[in-house]
Amino acid sequence: MGLSRVGENTLLTVMVSRPANPLLIQRTEAGKPQIILDFAQAQHGQLPSRLAGDDLLVEQVRTESLPSRGGVRIILDLFPDRPYTFWRVSKSMGRDQAVFIIGLKTEGDIPQTAGILPPQSRESYQPLPEPERDSQRQAVPEPPPAPASPGTDDYRLGGRAPVSGNFADLKRLIPKAAPLLRGLEADGWAVADSHTYDRPGQRFSRDFILTNRRYPDLVVKIANLPANVPGEPSINFISLGIDHLSGADAEKYQKLRQWSFSRIRQDYEDIGDFFDEALKPLRVKLRAESQRLVARHASVWQGFLQQACPGNPRVADQALAHLQEKINQRFEGVQYTLSENPLVILNLVDYPYVRVYFLEGSG
Repeated sequence: MGLSRVGENTLLTVMVSRPANPLLIQRTEAGKPQIILDFAQAQHGQLPSRLAGDDLLVEQVRTESLPSRGGVRIILDLFPDRPYTFWRVSKSMGRDQAVFIIGLKTEGDIPQTAGILPPQSRESYQPLPEPERDSQRQAVPEPPPAPASPGTDDYRLGGRAPVSGNFADLKRLIPKAAPLLRGLEADGWAVADSHTYDRPGQRFSRDFILTNRRYPDLVVKIANLPANVPGEPSINFISLGIDHLSGADAEKYQKLRQWSFSRIRQDYEDIGDFFDEALKPLRVKLRAESQRLVARHASVWQGFLQQACPGNPRVADQALAHLQEKINQRFEGVQYTLSENPLVILNLVDYPYVRVYFLEGSG
């Protein structure tokens, strides 16, 4: 799942195992407009609890389990008093892979597939019926949360034990990423850290951290989430990003990200003011510093994407163009969907990274 800006549209992209048409509800909660997507017949994987918004229409995206039953609920918290239109589409992308996309834009020209639904209250909401048999279950596989950026909460969920890892392991786990893995190995990247996660109630998964002495500011993070239901693909991602930044601005930013809501209310009238007045200016500064680091090693980013998407050379050019474009002081950073097969997400909020998802058949 990822949130990105493409042209005038804000896109929420959800990878699923087959075309899905979730129940969509518009409502207002505590004065805040929301769009709710209920995948009532889905299996709940290790979903990220929150995604950052785009600072234009979407404040944040939250995920949770449907109450008292299986399924996944995705909540888009929108900024108040900002009229919008939306459209949605669901399409197959081949065996065991499909994509659901909902697009929002400020009120104006409406795509042919757009629609506006009347708001519904919590009391009027009726969930989709339970599936009649297991074969009808609609699985929504999700990757494990990404390795934490500096200062963020540790994403590892316990039951972990350090294990040795090497490129032979990675090539066996992610055969579709073989060209990229060969390129990383040839360029001198090495597995610096690796963990296995497995405990009751948690899905087995592995992660790897790759470093390169020639690029101390960069890191490659890899996660593998094997399928646990017959017919589902395993989910893998490989990301290249800035490892850390030093200095007072980076330190202050990480401290602010740890503030609780009650702590924010001590200095700011609402959380929106906190984002606009405290976090956004620092994100602009971090983006500028990160941009200088990207320019220093532009060939690394270009080679990474060329090897990840050998059939689509434009992906690397698009990524570099976004990474090097003039920083907009109004928007401290957004996410872009650069490719759908494989899914490639470029994140430009605070610490930039590019992430490529690989789905492997379950055999």
